[in-house]
Amino acid sequence: MKLPSRIVLLAWFLIFALASLTGQQKWVIGMSQCNLGEPWRVQMNADIRKAAAENPTLTVIFKDAQNDTLKQRAHVEEFVNARVNLLIISPKEAAPLTAPVADAFRKGIPVVVLDRRVLGNEYTCFIGADNKRIGQAAGRWIAAKLGDQGQVVELKGLMTSTPGQDRHSGFVEGIRGTGIEVIFEADMKWLEPNARKEMESALAVHKKIDLVYAHNDPGAHGAYLAAKAVGRDKEMLFVGIDALPQEGQMYVRQGIVAASFEYPTGGREAVDSAVRILGGKRVPKEVTLPSRVFTSENIDKGGEWLDIKAAGK
Repeated sequence: MKLPSRIVLLAWFLIFALASLTGQQKWVIGMSQCNLGEPWRVQMNADIRKAAAENPTLTVIFKDAQNDTLKQRAHVEEFVNARVNLLIISPKEAAPLTAPVADAFRKGIPVVVLDRRVLGNEYTCFIGADNKRIGQAAGRWIAAKLGDQGQVVELKGLMTSTPGQDRHSGFVEGIRGTGIEVIFEADMKWLEPNARKEMESALAVHKKIDLVYAHNDPGAHGAYLAAKAVGRDKEMLFVGIDALPQEGQMYVRQGIVAASFEYPTGGREAVDSAVRILGGKRVPKEVTLPSRVFTSENIDKGGEWLDIKAAGK
């Protein structure tokens, strides 16, 4: 039988209360993940778990909101009521999670916001790559690849999330002034099955598609599967974002995806920042992670950094 989450939290705190009697300093971190339906988020949790395992003073309690904003709000409130030492959150949506994150921060619980932003600045630290810059780079790469002319399908991430918004607006800036035309766009909410369904609609309507720009690699793969099912996969290119070694980079090696733009999970960086915060040290309010693009031409060399400064990090 699955125990209620409040009982689990209480059990952890009893354990660490006993540990404190022996003079051992222990910290409990609450990790609120918006969903584990995306391989990239599974990797984020794995990166956090691995980094935390290297520090015997840390225990991380993970919660999966299962793509439910109300559930994620409740998880944050449970962590606050349990008085975790620090909260890491990767929010499903910015606006609905702003208030509970601010409440935790006001009550003295340090908050590391990871990947997706909340509104305002009532948190300790934000960690993430620059989604708008990645979108711009993808737009420029696509324009160059197509010779500034072509018909493109855009499969968007969740457009109530800041990464979806930024990957779209950056892409629009990247293709501005070219002859690239977005002939079909849809919100696939980051999920491969949704992307495949939306791509089936695009294929039914449009006889000519030069390229599919998906806001993540599962979206690009779903579009590829839809095109392959009707024998049209060789007619177009597919571009995605995330570049996990076992996903986007693998798709590049297999010739499924023409380019995958890296979006680091930030899991290790979140734990590193948490350790510094819990140790009484200051951390930057904003930590921007560097990114690379992987193509068949550069993948064996470790990809290509999106800018010169990032390559030096």
